[in-house]
Amino acid sequence: MGLSDDPELQSVLFGLFLSMYLVTMLGNLLIILTISSDSHLHTPMYFFLSNLSLADIGFTSTTIPKMMVGIQTHSRVISYVGCLTQMSFFMLFGCLDSFLLTVMAYDRFVAICHPLRYSVIMNPHLCSFLVLMSLFISLLVSQMHNSIVLQLTSFKDVEISHFFCDPSQLLNLACSDTSTNNVVMYLVGAISGFLPISGILFSYYKIVSSVLRVPSSGGKYKAFSTCGSHLSVVCLFYGTGLGVYLSSAVSLTPRKDAVASVVYTVVTPMLNPFIYSLRNRDIKRAMRRLLSKTI
Repeated sequence: MGLSDDPELQSVLFGLFLSMYLVTMLGNLLIILTISSDSHLHTPMYFFLSNLSLADIGFTSTTIPKMMVGIQTHSRVISYVGCLTQMSFFMLFGCLDSFLLTVMAYDRFVAICHPLRYSVIMNPHLCSFLVLMSLFISLLVSQMHNSIVLQLTSFKDVEISHFFCDPSQLLNLACSDTSTNNVVMYLVGAISGFLPISGILFSYYKIVSSVLRVPSSGGKYKAFSTCGSHLSVVCLFYGTGLGVYLSSAVSLTPRKDAVASVVYTVVTPMLNPFIYSLRNRDIKRAMRRLLSKTI
């Protein structure tokens, strides 16, 4: 159904989403290029950050291009297979974002609480394993969602009050008993939401406990400053997601939920590169070196 039925707003929406999509793509690609071209940034933290940027590119590319094509062609129709494919990739990259943020929290925990053993613990093999495991679990969650939706009975032609095939919207459209599927959905939600959040909270509990034992205020500030960018991204990602969830619980109009969803599907991936580049001296220095080489 898109975000609005007003014909005059369509060109405005197209321009707005096109500009946000381009900023997201260019910002995240610049982060990946900067990290890969600078040997000083070949560390676990930046390895995870480049993977997060890749996940953000995939996350945004799953929904926005299709919506922009719909605006240009004046057609919002999506096939059943296309809808399932879009939902699968949306869940895959969304969960991957969540698990990568957890892995990055663990990296900060090891760096602050076990600094002398950091290079031994966070070796290249473990880093690659953590990213691959995040990808595997995200793929599993995505396929579980797919299997649930495939079992549903719904009408042939339906209207989804969203700008993409949102899993919760698809469940609401079912005309069969969904009690069993709801149990599976709660299980999937626990895997993709509760586990990553628990991991992040536990890591930061240990970090705060360790930093508070540092006698000097300068040492405390230095330790916390290394977590600033990650904490900002975590708060933005989970804060907007939770906000959309709570607003959908009290809102009676699904169209308003769709507008709120723009924040975590488009705005968050767009802001991530700015948070990491503006709050990180290493990234800023590496970007300057990269730009000076290009010029």
